[in-house]
Parts: sequence; C-alpha cells; structure tokens
Amino acid sequence: MKTKPRVFCLGLLIALAGNAVAALPAQVGGRPVASLAPIVESASPAVVNIRVRQTVSTRSPFADDAMRRFFGIPDGGGSRQVQSAGSGVIVNADEGYILTNHHVVENADEILITLLDGELLDAEVIGSDAETDIALLKVNAENLTEMPIGDSEELRVGDFVIAIGNPFGLGHTVTSGIVSALGRTGIGVGLEDFIQTDASINPGNSGGALVNMHGELVGINSAIISRSGGNVGIGFAVPTEIAGSVMNQILDYGEVRRGLLGVSISAIDAAAAAALNAPVDAGAIITEISPNSAAEKAGLKVEDIIIEINRKKISDARELRNAIGLLSAGDEVAIRYIRDGESRQATAELGERVTTNLAGGNIHRGLTGAEFQSTTASSVRGVEVSEVAEGSAAAQRGLRIGDVITSVNRQRVQSIGELIEVASEYQILFLSVRRGDRQLMLQIR
Repeated sequence: MKTKPRVFCLGLLIALAGNAVAALPAQVGGRPVASLAPIVESASPAVVNIRVRQTVSTRSPFADDAMRRFFGIPDGGGSRQVQSAGSGVIVNADEGYILTNHHVVENADEILITLLDGELLDAEVIGSDAETDIALLKVNAENLTEMPIGDSEELRVGDFVIAIGNPFGLGHTVTSGIVSALGRTGIGVGLEDFIQTDASINPGNSGGALVNMHGELVGINSAIISRSGGNVGIGFAVPTEIAGSVMNQILDYGEVRRGLLGVSISAIDAAAAAALNAPVDAGAIITEISPNSAAEKAGLKVEDIIIEINRKKISDARELRNAIGLLSAGDEVAIRYIRDGESRQATAELGERVTTNLAGGNIHRGLTGAEFQSTTASSVRGVEVSEVAEGSAAAQRGLRIGDVITSVNRQRVQSIGELIEVASEYQILFLSVRRGDRQLMLQIR
C-alpha cells in the first residue's frame, strides 16, 4: 500500500502537471541550459525509496461492547501487517541522516531504504514531528550521496523546481514544475508554511525532494489538495527552513522544542478593529497573557493587536499560531502590534511549549485511539487532540487531529487533568469541540 493522502486526501508527493510545464530558463549560473539532466544526475542519488511495514489493529465494525453482545458478535480484535511506500532525502552522507515525512514512518515496525543503485538498507527513526510532518531517519552505510540543503527563503513564485520521488512504488521518478505560491496555510492540520507547486502529487512521493535549479534541496514534498486522491496540479512541500530546524532540534535535544509566546488570542476583522479605533483590517488580538511568559516580559498587554511577526503579516489567530509554533524555544522574535491606535514594536524571547500526552482509552473507552495534550499554544484554551488512529473508536465518533475540547457535559476543561476529572463522572460525554473556525458538539459513548 502507498502512503495515504494527508490533506483532504493529504499526503503524497510531488511531480509535474504535464499540461502546465513552462519553458526552461535560458541560463543558470551564467551557463546556457538545454536540459535538466545534469541537475537530475547530481540530485537523484540522494533520493531514496522507503518501504514501511507496520502492524495495525483489526476491529469489529461494532465498536461498542453492548452492541457486540446484543448481536452476538465476537470482539474481532487482532492485528495484521501492512506495507506502505514513500520517499526520503539523504542530507548527511557521513552520518547516514535522511529526511522524510512523519506520516510515512509513523508507527513503523520496520523501515527499509532502497538507494538509487538498488542497495537495501535498514533504517531507524531518530526523531519525528507530527505538527510539521517531518521525520529524521538514520542508516549505517558507506559511500552515500547527500543533497546540499538550499535556502527556501530565497524561493520566488515562478522559480523552476524539480521533484524526485517514488510514485506508486515505481522507483526514482523525476518531474518538473514551478513554485506556484509561498507561505500557504489552512491546508489541513498542524503547523503550516508550505511551498505550493504545480507538480503532480501521487502515492509514494511523500518525503521526496523538491529541488531548485542549483541542485539544492528546498522542500520535502508532503501534501496535496484533491477530492479523488489524484493529482489536480496543487501540491505542497515543507520548506527546508522548517525541515532543517526540526532536524537540528532532534539532533541537539532529541526532540522538538517549540516556541511559546504565552498568549490567548482571537482573530479581528475590519469591523472589530474600527470599534477599537485600530487602523488595521486584520490581525490577532490578545485576550489573555500568561504570567511570566515571553509576551509579558516583552511588555505586551491584553487588547494589543499583533499584526506582524518577524516582518511577516499576521491576519488571524491561525497565522500567529503557525508563526510562533514554527520557531524554537529561545528564539527572539520581532513583534509589531497596535495599541491605542498606534503601531508599536517589541522583541520577545520565546519560552518553551510544554505538552503532556495521554491516551484517550485511559479517559473513556469511547476515546480509545486518540491522544490528547494540554497546551497553551492554541488560540483556544482547552485540550488538543494530537493523534487519532484510523478506524478507532475515537475516529468513528468524529474526533479529528487538531480538535480542541473546550468543555465536557457543559463543564469547561483547560487541561488533561480537568478532562479526566469531568469525564470520569459520566458514561456518556458531550464534548464541545473547536475545529478551525467551527464549534461542534460530539457525543461519546
């Protein structure tokens, strides 16, 4: 089986939409370009095919114990082995480090790497980050070829790019396209700052390389928008600025230490800004500041409207969450905000976002298959759903990754401890859930 889509049908990765191919650049580095072959020949040995074997649970379609007993149906529990395919990029030949997608190797029992020359290698996961969909693998081998990491911040809309990966398990496949847009958000869940390309995205390309005309890695192919799972010419890659930061944090700390500003925020539109006499049409207004947080130390106050982070425009709460979440603890950020109708500047040193994960089955059997974390990083205070296993009881009851539970049976919850305390009193739970800009009510039995 191929890696599954990760957005709408999310997840696969990049090659070109044939009817959208633009003309080749006339020159690269002062030299005429008649073919992309030299770039491909240089970059391809650093791209690997990934095969993953994992164990998945099998369940009866009747997740509720009472229903199974009523119909005399056995539990149906058990497990089976499945295989999936993806791609990866060697970024350090001496150490054997490979970048790929988190969703390619998530819950893997065995990871097998195939090099361009057909050599097979076992790989292990050094670290993985679900929120950016980046994972770091390691293989033990000699004479590997690495791909130099380019500066994704230098990309411009219209730049030519090459995608190399393992679509449909066919092995190394190369396609080309252009950068269609930069800084894309709102694609799915997690932290987003995608490179958009018109390259085709197909199963098995996840984790492959997006390469610039200098043969440098500028993105890890990650996602598509598609209603059918096939290519519609809109694909996304995680910029190397983000992928490199995740890799370095994993190597330095063994984990990703995400930044925390320490504020609760809400989006603000032109009408709300006018009511506050603020000369803006969009932004994120601070509704609460945590004591001793980076925001408090920087002098920010409730009702300040944040409009820029590091010179990048902030239009709403999601953009602020992405901007801060993609930075590391200890990073300094330049903040532009509106107070009393005037534009002001502040500099903050980000704190560290601390999360505590808990399996849903330890809270209520209807939440089995989900994992939860208490965090103040969200613009909505509550308990965030960090994982949902496909086909699990939690998935069947409607929970999705990124949901934020704000109350249970009309009782507000802001931490895992409060969720456990309230949920333990009831057999039936009514969860008030914030999903993006929507408020939902889910019944959990």
